[in-house]
Amino acid sequence: MSSTTKEQKLQSLIEMERMLNEIQDLDVLLERILTEARKIVHADAGSIYVVEGNNLRIKYAQNDTQLKTVPAGSKIPYVSFSFPISKKSIAGYCVVSGEPVNIADAYNLSEDVPFSFNRATDEETGYRSTSMFCIPLKIASGKILGVLQIINAQDENGNVIPFDSDSELYITHFAASAVQALEHARLIGNMIKSLQLMAQFRDPKETFKHVERVSSFAIEIYDRWAANNNVPFLEQQKYRDNLKIAAKCHDFGKVAVQDAILKKITPRLTCDERNIMKGHTCAGALIFNEPESALEEMCRDVALRHHEWWDGQDKGYPGDFDFSKYEPGMAIPQAKPLKGEEIPLSARIVSIADVFDALSHKRAYKSAWSLEDSFFEIEKLSGNQFDPELVKAFLQIKDRIIAINSAFEANGSVEDID
Repeated sequence: MSSTTKEQKLQSLIEMERMLNEIQDLDVLLERILTEARKIVHADAGSIYVVEGNNLRIKYAQNDTQLKTVPAGSKIPYVSFSFPISKKSIAGYCVVSGEPVNIADAYNLSEDVPFSFNRATDEETGYRSTSMFCIPLKIASGKILGVLQIINAQDENGNVIPFDSDSELYITHFAASAVQALEHARLIGNMIKSLQLMAQFRDPKETFKHVERVSSFAIEIYDRWAANNNVPFLEQQKYRDNLKIAAKCHDFGKVAVQDAILKKITPRLTCDERNIMKGHTCAGALIFNEPESALEEMCRDVALRHHEWWDGQDKGYPGDFDFSKYEPGMAIPQAKPLKGEEIPLSARIVSIADVFDALSHKRAYKSAWSLEDSFFEIEKLSGNQFDPELVKAFLQIKDRIIAINSAFEANGSVEDID
């Protein structure tokens, strides 16, 4: 590689490092780390894993070859699985040894290595993983957060080649910078988790899993809507980063509702009690009043507006009311409803995700609806409660929504890095 090309590559790395440090949500950051790492060395595919106790869980998988086979705007199928950390797997060996692994051909491993290559995914998809580079994501204390695995480096003609020494150098440098960004995102994530836990103490119905599912559904809805509307890549990346966090904050305002109302199961809430309960939207917005960042502004919008109705029915709330004058614990007044695009996009997205999850899961006051019935209800309310363009996007990703929901059910939760 020429010195000029190396300088360009290093300059690109510096820009990527700056970009990573601007990302606030841990999941969004992990996905972006995988994307950018693959770009650096022209890798066709890759995965990123996180350490969960004694297991490694795959968080994201990318594959450009497979992506070309799906319709425009779609993603490759969502995958979620975990396996024990041991030297028997390539990623597990990375964790145990704390060292990177560079493999020229995964199907022809040396007999000296303790690990083997699991061909199951290749056999299922018809893909062939050949060259592979795995590197542990290790913080200053020595703790390993996860493993970055990139697959099938390509030359300028698209031929699969091994990862050379330059590739190792670039990825090692990039991984070190990525870990710094991960530590920053962990701090933000832990703060949000603390607020989630506080909300759960007050309202057992708003469980950690509910909030995480709503957040995951919301970002999938946005991604599909953004693809449908040709939203520029950088704009999309910034928005989805904020949305992933803001969606988790949608019901924080319920901490301001008294237990006698919040935890009431039967008989049903009276009209006055219902209006007090509706005040959680304003209380949530007050938590993020006078925002100093785009993230805080979106958190405020989501908390305040995720119960508005697209068609402006008075079923939506709180409407055109100055939430800054709201006194927590009080009933909200009658106000002119918002409608259509008066409602922030973020709130319109979270509205769909929140209602779908509430319908499809058991609550103290109701049984769970089937997923199919829950999808049908969202579709039925298109143009009334929900933005029809967002409902269209939601229905286009049914398979991913179902897969994400199944992953939460099977795994207990899809946790961030602790």
